[in-house]
Amino acid sequence: MEAGDLLRNIINLPVISNSLAEEMLAGNFRSIFKGQGMEFDEARHYQGGDDIRSIDWNASARFGYPFVKMYKEERELTILILLDISPSMHRTSIAKQGLSPYEQALISASLIAFSAEHTGQQIGAFFFDRDIEKVFPPRKGRKHVMSFVMAALQYQNNVMPRRTHHGSNIASALTGAQRLLKKRSLVVVISDFFSVNWEHEMGHLCRKHDCIALRISGLREFPYSGLITLEDPETGVRIEAPAGLKSFSDSWMQWQNERSTSWESQCRRCGASFFELSTKADACSSLMKYFGSRTMGQYKHRRK
Repeated sequence: MEAGDLLRNIINLPVISNSLAEEMLAGNFRSIFKGQGMEFDEARHYQGGDDIRSIDWNASARFGYPFVKMYKEERELTILILLDISPSMHRTSIAKQGLSPYEQALISASLIAFSAEHTGQQIGAFFFDRDIEKVFPPRKGRKHVMSFVMAALQYQNNVMPRRTHHGSNIASALTGAQRLLKKRSLVVVISDFFSVNWEHEMGHLCRKHDCIALRISGLREFPYSGLITLEDPETGVRIEAPAGLKSFSDSWMQWQNERSTSWESQCRRCGASFFELSTKADACSSLMKYFGSRTMGQYKHRRK
């Protein structure tokens, strides 16, 4: 897709994202977007279902009845988007149809950013490959979101001058997020997750913040048969593959499924929520279903 066509699609997202913002605010997800209060407000009698960790033991001992501490709610929350701009995100599909992983990632990031803007939250972003390439400090407002979108568009089809490093370093982006964020925030990592050794940093970030791993996936089946040429976008290495053989297609599918299952297990161990989005899926409707059904403390996996 040409950058102009992609921009025209994104320009219409603020209207669509209003519905996504409502889904983000629905149910248990509301507690994330409102933030968690840290300023003490008052103490009240303990009621069934209250978290025992909020019990005010001094007041309870003084009056002989359990009391819980109440805090003023913080209405603002920082939402930080970590967007993978590495070469593998710009690969075209085998059938040369639909969106590239980066185009789907950019649409998803824009939807989340516009939705956060609807609710008055601060939005920040990192663009990363081997290192963090560009940083957008958290700010409010449509102008800030559009600056992020326009900058991200420049990386489409590898238009921006790039370093010679290959691959993506998710761990580096997560470490940068940990250093930037001073209070509880929502971090959304959007990548194809062709990266290794990021689990430790993700787990560390999840202990203080809410994290969502959004994995962009391509076609799981080859649309062609016969001998085809496959190229690794990170290294440029090419191989000839006998796509017409059932043994090859079965092995390909097995590898895809194993990779997806392994990624899901990694996210669970880290404590991150996760969602897999195909390049052929409608990002808005898929994200609305995900956020609308998301329950805090549980990890719901969706493949679209």
